[in-house]
Formats: sequence, C-alpha cells, structure tokens
Amino acid sequence: MLRFLFRRILGSLVILVLLTVVAFLLFFGMPRDPALLMCGKTCTPDALANIHQTLGLDKSIPEQFWIFLQGLVMGRDNFPQGPCPAPCFGYSYHTNEAVWSTLIDRLPLTLSLAFGATVLFLLVGLGTGLLAAWKRGTLIDKSFTAGSMVISSMQIYFLGPLALALLVYQAHLFDEPKYTSITDNPAAWFTGLLIPWAVLSTIFAAQYTRMARSAMIEQLQEEHVRTARAKGMSGRYVFFRYAWRGSLIPIITILGIDLSSLLGGAIITEYTFGLPGLGRLAVDSVQFSDLPLLLGVMLFSAAVILLCNIIVDACYALIDPRVRLS
Repeated sequence: MLRFLFRRILGSLVILVLLTVVAFLLFFGMPRDPALLMCGKTCTPDALANIHQTLGLDKSIPEQFWIFLQGLVMGRDNFPQGPCPAPCFGYSYHTNEAVWSTLIDRLPLTLSLAFGATVLFLLVGLGTGLLAAWKRGTLIDKSFTAGSMVISSMQIYFLGPLALALLVYQAHLFDEPKYTSITDNPAAWFTGLLIPWAVLSTIFAAQYTRMARSAMIEQLQEEHVRTARAKGMSGRYVFFRYAWRGSLIPIITILGIDLSSLLGGAIITEYTFGLPGLGRLAVDSVQFSDLPLLLGVMLFSAAVILLCNIIVDACYALIDPRVRLS
C-alpha cells in the first residue's frame, strides 16, 4: 500500500513540475512584456527598467524560471512590496498583496463549496442509483432514470439564477448565499452555502444516479453474486454485501476525474452567487490581466486536484486490493 501511494505521489510531483514549466512559459514567455502590466498607465522608461532589474525580467527565460522555482522553495526578497516568503508566487499587479496569502484567504470558501457539493451529490446520486437498481423495471426506476437525464442537461448558470429567484426572492425560504467560516458560526456556514451546494451538486447527482444504477446492475450479473444467491443468501444481503462494494470501483474512478470538473463548476457557482472564492479570484485575475495571481490560481488548483486524485487512488486501493499489485 505504501509503495502504491509513493508511486502515485511521485507521479503527481512530476506532473506538477511539468505543468509549472508550461504555465510559466505561457505567462512569462509570451511577446508582451509582463513589466508593463505591473508598471501601470503612468509608466516611465526608468520605472520599467527598474521593474525589469528587480524582478529579473531582464534575464533569459530559463534564468527567470529558475528564480521562480527558487521563490517557491525558499522565497524571495527583491520585490518592491517587501519580502515574499515561500511558497512565493509574487505580488498581485492589481491589489499589491502577496498571491499566496490571497489564495489561502479564498481557499476555505472553495473547499467548503466543493466538499458540501461532493457529499450531497454522492448521497443523492448513489442513493437514487442504488434504489433504481433495487427496483429495476418498476415505476421508481423509470422515474429516477428519466429525471436524471433531464436534470443532467441543465447548467449551473441556469439553475443558479432560477434557485435565487424562486427560493430567495419569491418564496423567501432562504437568505442570499454568503460565506461564514465554520469555526465562527457552523449554522450560518451551512445555511449560507446550502443553495450553492444544491445547484453545484444537481448535475453531478444526476450523472451518478445513472452510473450507480448501471454499475449495480452489472455487478448483480457477476458469478460471485449468482453463487451467493445459489447458496441461499437473502437478496438484500447479497445486494449490500457483495454487489454494492464491487459497484463502487468504477464510481470512485470517475469521482477522481470529476474533481477537476467540480472546481470548474465552482468557478461558475461562485460568480453566480457572488461568493469570493478561488473561482471568483480566477475570473478577476483574467479581467485585470494579473499574471502572478492567475499563475498562482492555476498552479494551486492543479496541486489541489492532484492531491484529491491521490486520495481517490488510496480509496480505490482499499476497496480493490488488486490495484496495489498492478
């Protein structure tokens, strides 16, 4: 198990390094001078030359990349705003705040949004999928299957304003979504993110309903399940003891892939509900051409996705021991 996790961690580190190289070349190797964005509209040639010398932009691209990597590991002290401790992504062109501290400030909201949506769509999706497989061919099965197909065709930018209009502004069942730290007020944290959770999880729940149903029906046709039934075991025991565990393997695999889609959906969800998370920060960094902030969001999000995939792989190995030996 430890050897399996070590291989996954090592592979993720290699991917992260390659992604860092590509992202740095895209942002700082392009023809447009990054110093012009930092210098502002009232830029003078002397100020521009000073920025080039201070940030090392007058050096070659490989030298700039090496300085950037050193900043990530050891920090840098040559910024006009002051020292930048590791991991140093630099300072925002728009706010003059350290990129790392900005990312850490926005991270709890995005993690709360992603975590709550994941729990919700797994509970709803897997629950309805298993029930549809248990009641295969009945009205319940047909209703869940048809409903999941209709809901999966909807989009967040449609469901979000619709939920606000119906649940907040007309029915007055909820207040407008807002983020409160769970350590300050757990109840306000839950109620403030309930509508965004529901909107973000709806499409995923519909997809997991169909996946859980098909995976469960496939597992019920396996030889070990038929053998358990032939031995006289009850249908409910066979369903939850043998078929249920086997059906989780493809679902967990797809979950690792969907984590990146979940973060992409969080960008739209945060912008729809006006929540100041990493998704909203990414949109703002594009609007203001804030290269250090955009690079920081991109690499930080990639690291979070890789970490989540390692966790999913560990769960996969616990469920199916054959993975550890492959």
